[in-house]
Parts: sequence; C-alpha cells; structure tokens
Amino acid sequence: MEKLRTAMEDLIQTKMPDSDWDFFQSKLIYKEFPKKHRLLEAGQTERYLSFTLKGIIRFFIPNPESETTVFFAFDGWFTSVYDSFVTQQPSYYAAEILEPTAMLRISYADLQEVYAKTSVGNLIGRKASETLFVLKTQREISLVNLTAEQRYLQLLKEQPQYIQQIPQKHLASYIGITPQALSRIKNRTATSKD
Repeated sequence: MEKLRTAMEDLIQTKMPDSDWDFFQSKLIYKEFPKKHRLLEAGQTERYLSFTLKGIIRFFIPNPESETTVFFAFDGWFTSVYDSFVTQQPSYYAAEILEPTAMLRISYADLQEVYAKTSVGNLIGRKASETLFVLKTQREISLVNLTAEQRYLQLLKEQPQYIQQIPQKHLASYIGITPQALSRIKNRTATSKD
C-alpha cells in the first residue's frame, strides 16, 4: 500500500491527507494474476483502474491474422484500458498478463466516490489522465518519427529489465516489425556494443 501511496503523492506532487488516503485505500482490491491470464477481452468494458505492484501487462488489438501490441505496463505503473474505463463502453483492446502480476485495483464506481468525497480525488484523476495521455502521445510520436531500431533502443533504454521477459513476437509487434526483423536489429545492436 505504501508503494501506491508514494506513487500517488509523486503524481500529485503533494502529501495526501490521511483521511483521503484511508478512504481511497478502503476501496482498493488486491489481486494476483498468473502468466497468460486475460484481464480483458476486446468487446468487454474495462471496470478497473489498477496499479501494478509487480508484473508485465500487454495491451493489444486482437486480429485473427496478427495481433498488434499497442502498449506494455510494468511495475509501479497505473494501468487500464483507459478509454473504455472512462467511457464505460466496450474496449477495442484486450489485456493479457505476460508475467505473474500483482495489482491494487479500484472499480469505476468506487473511483467516482473517491473523486466526490476526498479533497485530492479529482487532482489524482486529472494527473493520472494526463500521464496516460502523455504516454499515448509519446508512443504515437515514436511510431511516426523513429525507425524500428530507434524504437527498440528507446524501449531497451527505458525498460531494460523487462526486455528479456517479453516474448519476441509481442516486442516485434509493439515496435511495428516482424520477429525476424527484430532479431536482425538485436544482432546489429549487440554487435555495435562490442
């Protein structure tokens, strides 16, 4: 719980009053999920905003021919199929656990109550939305402005501890290339470091 409180206080750049924290904490649900568990299927509505204590979650657009990975969430991140969560409409995305994962989750209804009954609830909601918007924007910019190799190197720089845990086919899909092209990039970047 303290990891989440610290993350939230870092997010809002102020200390949460104990009464607000106690109310928020009372709404949280602790859940563990095994590898390969589907958190959400496309067409379902996202009911939770989660904080990942440990693990890796992959968000993707399912397609019978090939899935497109659009996002990964790691330890210490707020995570959700956020457009579905905010609108309470069916999701275009699916979410899958890649490594055993532990989360603290709050339901949509409970989060609305936190917004209404705490002094910092709306600030938390706004800052979480802004953070998710920035991540989405950075992803879009990287797809337009960076080569596949630059996207791989950027992910390697930002999340080096996770790269080995993500299956190559998902990593390649996220970068926007084939697994074979990713192998060539990995070989080339490994050779250039020597």
